[in-house]
Amino acid sequence: MTQKKTLKLPKLIGHRGVKDLCPENTLESIAMALELGLTFIEIDVKISKDKLPILLHDDTLDRTTNGSGLVIDYDYENIKKLDAGKFFYKKNTNIFVPKLEDTLNLCINNNGNLNIELKPNKNFEKENTLQIYELTKNIHQIDIFFSSFDMISILEISKLYPQSFRSFLLDDFKEYNIDDLINLSINNDLKICGLNIDLVSTDIIKKIKESNMLITVYSDKNINLSNANEIFSLGVDSIFIDNPRDLLGKF
Repeated sequence: MTQKKTLKLPKLIGHRGVKDLCPENTLESIAMALELGLTFIEIDVKISKDKLPILLHDDTLDRTTNGSGLVIDYDYENIKKLDAGKFFYKKNTNIFVPKLEDTLNLCINNNGNLNIELKPNKNFEKENTLQIYELTKNIHQIDIFFSSFDMISILEISKLYPQSFRSFLLDDFKEYNIDDLINLSINNDLKICGLNIDLVSTDIIKKIKESNMLITVYSDKNINLSNANEIFSLGVDSIFIDNPRDLLGKF
């Protein structure tokens, strides 16, 4: 895929689809995000035992499906049989863990752009990144940018796909500080960075903006209108939103 020279992000990016409204990282959640009018959606992607990129946030199946154990221990054929909606609706559903390929087709057919967060299984970081790259490298119909908290993954996608847009994510400043983030971004041509909302301050945003990077912000809970206004006033470009209904049409 030949990426555009610049990436314009909307103010609101659906988080795992719209995870407060539908089961996260499912086709239902992505379709709902698109139906509500979001133009960019974040998803978490990792590989199954048979190396198929699928949408799942955790290392294990336990939280968001009725299965149990490490994702990497199961072929997709078995993962697809699991109920990926029961945890959300508290009853049996026909909702399944989708493949990245199915998600790409849904987004292409509905003009939905994607942020693919590389969520590697431990010790499979490079294989995970490679398989995701192979699926996305020739897609030009929609915008895609990649992100990860994992250093191996962000360096690997930078090597495999240097013309892509990429973002390193920071949950705190324990392992990497703000200078580390900026140096990593400059040295690897990362045009975006993602921060936990707790890290946001006037000084931090100013320092990142001086390096000409886009800034996304996420939170463990839905970001309300008041917090969104405050964050945007500091210069943040986009927020990941779990339920956008109160913010739609405001930005």
